[in-house]
Amino acid sequence: MLQLFKNGTIYTMENEHTTVDALLTSNGKIKAVGSEKEVRSAAGSEEITTVDLDGKTMFPGFVDSHLHLVGVGETLLRLDLSDMTSKNEVLEAVRKKARELSKGEWIQGDGWNENQWEDSSVPTAEELDEAAPDHPVILKRICRHAVVVNSFALFLARIDAGTPDPEGGVIERREEKLTGQLKDQAQDLMIPALPPIEEEYIQTALKTALEHAWSLGLTGGHTEDLSYYGDFTRTYRAFQKVIEEDGRPFRAHLLVHHHVIEDWHRQGHSFRSGSRYVEFGAMKIFADGALGGRTALLKNGYADDPGEKGVAIHSPEKLKQLVWKARQYDMPVAVHTIGDQAFEYIIDAIEAFPSNGERDRLIHAQILDEELIKRAEKLPIVLDIQPRFVPSDFPWVEVRIGKDRMKWNYAWKTLMDRGIALAGGSDAPIEPVAPLLGIHAAVTRTKPEDENKTVYGESEKLSMYEAISLFTKGSAFACHHEHDRGIIKPGFAADFTVLEADPFKENPDRLLTMDVERTIVDGKTVYSKK
Repeated sequence: MLQLFKNGTIYTMENEHTTVDALLTSNGKIKAVGSEKEVRSAAGSEEITTVDLDGKTMFPGFVDSHLHLVGVGETLLRLDLSDMTSKNEVLEAVRKKARELSKGEWIQGDGWNENQWEDSSVPTAEELDEAAPDHPVILKRICRHAVVVNSFALFLARIDAGTPDPEGGVIERREEKLTGQLKDQAQDLMIPALPPIEEEYIQTALKTALEHAWSLGLTGGHTEDLSYYGDFTRTYRAFQKVIEEDGRPFRAHLLVHHHVIEDWHRQGHSFRSGSRYVEFGAMKIFADGALGGRTALLKNGYADDPGEKGVAIHSPEKLKQLVWKARQYDMPVAVHTIGDQAFEYIIDAIEAFPSNGERDRLIHAQILDEELIKRAEKLPIVLDIQPRFVPSDFPWVEVRIGKDRMKWNYAWKTLMDRGIALAGGSDAPIEPVAPLLGIHAAVTRTKPEDENKTVYGESEKLSMYEAISLFTKGSAFACHHEHDRGIIKPGFAADFTVLEADPFKENPDRLLTMDVERTIVDGKTVYSKK
């Protein structure tokens, strides 16, 4: 069936300000663009269904280049701590949940962020014991690089004061007593104690996440979920069932964590293999932690905690081994690197074992220096950035890193001007999955709630075109789909995001309240505001 879209502003994103009056789609592809007369002519004698855009603004479908899709659904289903403004509010939420559950049931929450609280002290095991004495409790920090648990949970996981720190992780202690905080790889010690994850739960979380993503204009996402919910096959099966079999179109590009790469390989998968909507991407590796919990790996350490340099999830030698393993499977790597030392380690590994034509991805790339940028310029890499980290991390990150060391940090415009490919994501559920919020952050570098409109890094602002490109052309390039996704052009995917207003003609703050009118994947409307 042919569909003719007309009567709106249609940005192709091929070049800045390039628009067409109409476009024609057929079987999930763009057949023709141009004037209404031209696209009708391209239809020949075939029957056409007309879609009236009613003056709204159409873009190529927005795609989040880095998120955790099942995790987004979990956050919507679980105790949500992300908007809470104090430790006491978190503890009260735990008390309330405890009253609703039978004794012994787990209380699980997501999203606490002590950097947004007036009192930045983290809840302790002792405080959680008081709030829920009859329940094991586990609360994930917003960055997902730390959890806090109570004594009941520690007991079930058989963690005590004598338990050694695992490689790449920290069991936090204060005067030899466990605080309840487990950082990075130490979080995995809780897995045997947690209730089993059923396939139905994964599917429910995924369905919830997809509906939420569609409503925010997302037609796809590069997601990393395959190692967190038990068996790799079961998680992959959930994606196939929910997206392919149940008819929920979404371009899911699945990063494959190195923990499950052997299972993945044994089952005959390969880079970019898969199906119409679900395909496999690069091998995912974590090189360090996060700035919030001071586990991001820094060359010069933390200004607000002298002597602390963060956590290396893997040694430099192990990182090289992992990159080498990816090359044996003809795969690029996608590496979580927040700190400059972690970035250097993975650049060393990529230089030692270059890819065979595929583009490696370095995710976050927040803390850099000039020498690292020079080295990055010479490599076939993409940096997956999260513009929303600017309003979330500033101004506290300046204290954590040191204001005199901020020149090359969160330097999106510098990286773009140096010719380094960038893709835009949210790292949801760490940040809201809404791409319009990411675009606003990239363009304004302000905090939405800040009445003073303080700008954090004026020279690193992106133009509206550059910011939208992160979530269209940038995301397509990052997953080797620049030839069939990311712009509006004949032969490209019929994936579109339709907004109620034109971001190029509005004040950037309008992005904060702008509605998505329609989301279209493969020519099918999956969300309509009406």
